[in-house]
Amino acid sequence: QVVITLDLTGFEEGVSQPAHIHEGSCPNVGSVIYPLTNVLNGESETILNLTFAQLGSELPLAINIHKSAEEASVYTACGDLEF
Repeated sequence: QVVITLDLTGFEEGVSQPAHIHEGSCPNVGSVIYPLTNVLNGESETILNLTFAQLGSELPLAINIHKSAEEASVYTACGDLEF
């Protein structure tokens, strides 16, 4: 298993922010590959049922954080995964 832990600054308190691993790289990410636990108050943890090697074989990938469920088209953070 792979544990994805997010610890963000600059968040709006009490707002649940959708987070995903997308194909491609920032800032032009593609389709969602793995949904992550929504970020709340800057924190999120998700366990993916795959190996680190499996995740690495799917690169390029990026983690994208959305402003809120209502404003999912607004990205507040994006980071490329690098192994």
